[in-house]
Amino acid sequence: VSGCAAEVSQRIAEAVFAAMVQALPDKVTAAPAGSSGNFALGGNDPVRGRDYVMYQISGGGYGGNADHDGLTNGCSTIGISKSPPVEIMEQAFPVLYRHYALREGSGGAGKHRGGFGLAYEVEILRGDARASFVMDHGRFGPQGALGGKDGAVNTVTVFRDGKEHVPPHLSKEQDIALKAGDRVRVGTPGGGGYGDPLARDPELVLRDVRLGYYTAEQAKDMFGAVLDDQSKPNW
Repeated sequence: VSGCAAEVSQRIAEAVFAAMVQALPDKVTAAPAGSSGNFALGGNDPVRGRDYVMYQISGGGYGGNADHDGLTNGCSTIGISKSPPVEIMEQAFPVLYRHYALREGSGGAGKHRGGFGLAYEVEILRGDARASFVMDHGRFGPQGALGGKDGAVNTVTVFRDGKEHVPPHLSKEQDIALKAGDRVRVGTPGGGGYGDPLARDPELVLRDVRLGYYTAEQAKDMFGAVLDDQSKPNW
């Protein structure tokens, strides 16, 4: 029931966004991340001598609009759920967040780009555990609007016994057995871009590259911008 409500309801909202932006382009955004990023981890902590269930909810990028770029790492657009603080999670459960940052390059290209998703990696510190994921947009990213490009897809990778495992359904799987030292890496979607990427202000492209949001190669491929030796846009 939870997965149905959290994920399917957001597909409905995106369908409404996609229709309304055609009729009211100045008032509606491109598609947001459209996933609550549901990641459940349950196991036994041998040090504390108790079972536990950890539930990670993740944000993602919002879509660009007629006036602005999309919000970065916004909460679920339907559930209004917020990501729990990493420090609290590490205190409560036998895990270590080895990486927790903006997901560079995930915002869909556009005159006003989509916001960026979240990238994180969790390691099991002790005991055995089982992981389950219910995340959408594993195959297709959030839809761009009026010529804007789609945001990046949701990604899940499990590292266990020195091998990488990608769920057959990409961002959905249940009951994955893990043990101490195994890791889970997640990348949440960016928002859809709004408008033609080639119409983006070159100074904004340069700013995004300088801030590390996009690489110079991505700036060229996604926005048609080539940076010269002085790190200024060269169209």
